Amino acid sequence: MEQLVGILVKVLLFAFVVGMFTLVIRAFIRSGQEDKRMRRDWEELAQVAAARGWTHERRAPGLATEFCGVGPMPGSGDNLTAWHYVTGEFRGRSFKCFEYRYSNPLSGSTGAGESKKLTIESVFLVSVPGSGPYLQVGRPGKFDTVMGRGAKTLLGLPAFDAAFRVDTEDETFARTILSDEVQAFLLADERAKKNPLRVRHDELFTWYTGTLSPQALEDRLHYLCDVLDRIPAQAWAAA
Repeated sequence: MEQLVGILVKVLLFAFVVGMFTLVIRAFIRSGQEDKRMRRDWEELAQVAAARGWTHERRAPGLATEFCGVGPMPGSGDNLTAWHYVTGEFRGRSFKCFEYRYSNPLSGSTGAGESKKLTIESVFLVSVPGSGPYLQVGRPGKFDTVMGRGAKTLLGLPAFDAAFRVDTEDETFARTILSDEVQAFLLADERAKKNPLRVRHDELFTWYTGTLSPQALEDRLHYLCDVLDRIPAQAWAAA
């Protein structure tokens, strides 16, 4: 009996070691595949930009600094680098997009001498036909109160107020921009669930965590333009 138990323990230990080894190999393969995908996307992004007459800079030191305080960007900074900085015109509007990269202090490292995990945020913005005060629309978070975000602005449509969190320093402006048509669009469009919106001066932003790709660029710029198409130009003039 003891011999049988000993054999069983050895078999289980062997299976555990093999399983862990398999997981490590699979993780290594996935990491390699992901790295190849990102590099391919960056190469295609540069090609698409050239074909459309857009500008593309692989590394643009200092150009991300002006966007501090927007979305995933830090509240302040100096000489922040924008990676894969693309500018041009899309559907008749000027746009910019870029990656912002930073080491996440909460990610930790796997060993002595190893760097923190790199986090990449992709930011997109298009110009608007006027200028407006601070306005941000996104999904409500479980920790909004803990993070000190305070009470959200309610626009009066229960379905919208439940699905989205509106933060603004000018409620009149928010109600003008987020008209019934815009609210209905954001409720019906699946893209609104994963793409927050932010107005800052004469630009409308969205962002996500991850690297840039030609398809992501097209999708986000179309989304921003679709939102702007539903906002009357006079709404910006009244801001």
